[in-house]
Amino acid sequence: MTISYFRTAETLVTGSGSISQIGEEAKKLNATKVIIITDKVIRQTGLLSKVINPLEEAGLATDIIDDVVPEPPFENLEQMITQIEGKGYDLLVGVGGGSALDIAKVLSIMLTNHEDVRDLVGIEKVKNPGVPTILVPTTSGTGSEVTYNAIFTDIRDKVKKGIVSPYLLPKVAIVDPELTLTVPPSVTAATGMDALVHAVESYTAIRAGELTDGIALQAIKLISRSLRKAVYNGKDLKAREDMAMGSLLAGISLGNAGVGAVHALAYPLGGKFKVPHGVANSLLLPFVMKYNAVADLEKFAEVAKAMGENVEGLSLRKAADRAVQALAQLSKDVGIPSSLKEVGVTASDISDLAEEASKIDRLLNNNPRWLTVKEIKKIYEEAYGSVEVPALATT
Repeated sequence: MTISYFRTAETLVTGSGSISQIGEEAKKLNATKVIIITDKVIRQTGLLSKVINPLEEAGLATDIIDDVVPEPPFENLEQMITQIEGKGYDLLVGVGGGSALDIAKVLSIMLTNHEDVRDLVGIEKVKNPGVPTILVPTTSGTGSEVTYNAIFTDIRDKVKKGIVSPYLLPKVAIVDPELTLTVPPSVTAATGMDALVHAVESYTAIRAGELTDGIALQAIKLISRSLRKAVYNGKDLKAREDMAMGSLLAGISLGNAGVGAVHALAYPLGGKFKVPHGVANSLLLPFVMKYNAVADLEKFAEVAKAMGENVEGLSLRKAADRAVQALAQLSKDVGIPSSLKEVGVTASDISDLAEEASKIDRLLNNNPRWLTVKEIKKIYEEAYGSVEVPALATT
C-alpha cells in the first residue's frame, strides 16, 4: 500500500434543512463579522435569507458581495479582494455554485497571503492559512465545498488554471438539498453530469485507492439513478437529496484521488470557447472513457454496475463498453450537447486545443492511460464528428 493523504472539509453538515445550522457553526468559529460571497442570480432567488437569518439570529454582523460571475476570470477575484481588504471580516461564507465557492476559497487566502493571485497558480504555493470559510453549495455538481482547488479563467492565455492548496478547504461545508430545488433543468443537467464525471474520473484515476473507491462508486450510483428525475422534475426532493449527496461524495473522491484527461481536455474548451465546465466535461466523458477503458476493464465494468446496468454474463470488455454507452445515453437524455460542433468548435480548432490540453500534466499524469498530443487530437476529432459514441475496439 502506497502512502496517501485524505483531506476534506473540517466539518460536514448535510440533510434537508441543514442550512439552519449555519449560525451555530459560525459561532463555533468565534466569528463576529461575516461577508457572504455570492452572485446576483442567487441573490435574486431569495435563497440568501435562509443563510442570513440564522447568522443574524446568532448575533453576527453580515455583509454581502454578489459580484461573482460564471467561470470567473482572475480579474473578477481581484476586483472583490479590493472590496473586502481591511474591513475586519473574520468569516467568509460562499453561497452558490462552483464559481462562488471557488472565489470565496481564494478570497480567504488572499486576505492572509498578499501576493499576485497568479503567483499562487499550481500545487501548494500558498504559504499561510486563510480566513475561516463556510461553504454552502446551491447546485449539485462541482463538489467545490470539499475540494482544495479553485479554478479560474486566464483571459490572457484563454485557458483555465487552478490553485491547489489544503488551505482552500473550508472549516464547514453545509450541503442542504432544499437549496437546489429552484435550479433550472439545464443547470441541473450540466452540474449533475459534472459531478458524475468527478466520480468516474476519480474512481479510475491512477491515485485512486481503497478510501476513495467506495465513495466514488456510491456517488455514481446516486447520481445515475436520480439525475434524470432531478432534471425533469426539479421539485422531487428525494432526487435532489440523492444528487446533493452524490455531488458531495464525488467531490470528496475528486479531492483525494484527483481527475484525469476529461478535465484536461475540457479546460481549453472553457478558456477559448466559454463552454460551461459541466457541459465540457459531460460532452467529452464518453469519448475519453472509450479511450481509457481498455487500460482497466475491471474498473469500468464496475462503473456499469454502479449505474444499474445489467452486465451479468458479459465479458469484461463488453461490460466496460456498457458503462461508456450508458454514460453517453444519460448525457444525451438530460440534454447535454453530443458533439464539439454544437458548442462552436470548428475542425481547424482541434490542433490548437490538443496542444493546449497536452500541457496540463497535473491531470494527464493521473489518467489511467497515457496520452500524447496525437491521442488527444484523435479524441477531440471523435467528439467533433460523432453523434454516437463508438463501441470499444476489439483489439
